[in-house]
Amino acid sequence: MFSLLPILCLAGLGLVLLIVDSLQRRNDHAGYWVTIFGLAACILASFLTLDSHSEVSGNMIIIGGYSHFFGLLFLISALLTVVLSKEYLQRAQRPVGGFCLLVIFATIGMMLIASAGNLIMVFLGIELMSISLYVLAGFFRDRVKSNESSLKYFLLGAFATGFLLYGIALIYGASGTTSIALILEKCPALSASKIFWSGIALLFVGLAFKVAAVPFHMWVPDVYEGAPTPVSGFMSTGAKAAAFSAIVMIFARPFVQGDSIKLVISITAAASMILGNIVAVSQTNIKRMLAYSSIAHAGYMLAGVAAANQLGRTGVLFYLIVYTFMNVGAFGVISLLESEEERFLSFGDYSGLAKTRPFLAALMAVFMFSLSGIPPFAGFLGKYYVFAAAVNAHLTWLAIIGVLTSVVGVYYYLRLVVVMYFDDREPIATNPSSIVSVAALGCAAVVVIYLGIFPSWVIAFIDRLF
Repeated sequence: MFSLLPILCLAGLGLVLLIVDSLQRRNDHAGYWVTIFGLAACILASFLTLDSHSEVSGNMIIIGGYSHFFGLLFLISALLTVVLSKEYLQRAQRPVGGFCLLVIFATIGMMLIASAGNLIMVFLGIELMSISLYVLAGFFRDRVKSNESSLKYFLLGAFATGFLLYGIALIYGASGTTSIALILEKCPALSASKIFWSGIALLFVGLAFKVAAVPFHMWVPDVYEGAPTPVSGFMSTGAKAAAFSAIVMIFARPFVQGDSIKLVISITAAASMILGNIVAVSQTNIKRMLAYSSIAHAGYMLAGVAAANQLGRTGVLFYLIVYTFMNVGAFGVISLLESEEERFLSFGDYSGLAKTRPFLAALMAVFMFSLSGIPPFAGFLGKYYVFAAAVNAHLTWLAIIGVLTSVVGVYYYLRLVVVMYFDDREPIATNPSSIVSVAALGCAAVVVIYLGIFPSWVIAFIDRLF
């Protein structure tokens, strides 16, 4: 039971916040601070239980280093999202307490996915996470784009769930179990079963939708653009990391990847890198640019999954840490600057930002440099590890595609930096930002820089998880 402390703390925080929000409906400050301190307590609980291992509810939930690693990642993503959302929601006159509650329940779903020892638990975690995100995407009910965002995400998400469930049903029919450990154990014996491999393929389709990989990416640009900006950041990091926790657990193993499955994952990775980077070049809306960028980064991480070796698994997990900080940071800067008139959503709005808000411009530049993979920022090492894993697995062609498309990505990331520092147009007035929000972004930037210079202890820790 001690091993379940982080999830139990988070569930308890959700119930407490529900009561506080109902009693203090006119005072959002109470719910906000309860959420901040509650998430901090959950992070502390995750550290305390980091080395504990146990199996709960008949192996439905497996608690250990792997699940606690992702739990920490989800909790940090949630904490940064909540901190950066307060001013954004107050400017839009929206309830902070209800927003925080949905973030908490989405995080519980993410933690269940990473802790799953059974495909049924993977499904339950995905549904809890997804339903919360559907509501968060449409949190601004009086905005047409927000409603469109929520409806599109819901309809396509329900469609993807059908693939996921049908895949689980086929796997159960062929193997006689939904236990992930037993399924992995029976893989060699089921190598000739078409039903089993059809189920594995459908399971991958369902999870590929959640990580926004091509060709299951159609929802991403519109949903990211229409959703509240902090929600877009949360979806692009926490939800993506949750789906990758299941993908790495199941697919990043050589005995699961038959030649056909390995080829499918490799082609999906290549298509995601190519389409995401090329289409991002033509975007004028920064949220849409980051949406297509998210598709490309899913492709980079899938290259590590396709490698199905130790370096590939380690590289994907390291990449997820780095991606969480730099993408939440990028969306966080946008949310602090964005106004009710939807200013600071296009590249031109950032003209001369370095003169009016030099610290925010510097933070955004750090996140853009890291996303583009320029050393010494951590994004460079994330790409290095997954591409090196692909080369070691004799997927050199995939690594070459990754490097070439990364070069394309440098253009649209640095384009924003050039506008901020070298554009001579008159700067637009910006909203004031609280010290807490700017400090949170500063911490994210420090992590991105630090992990780019001193990654060895994180890599050593991740290696212990497998």
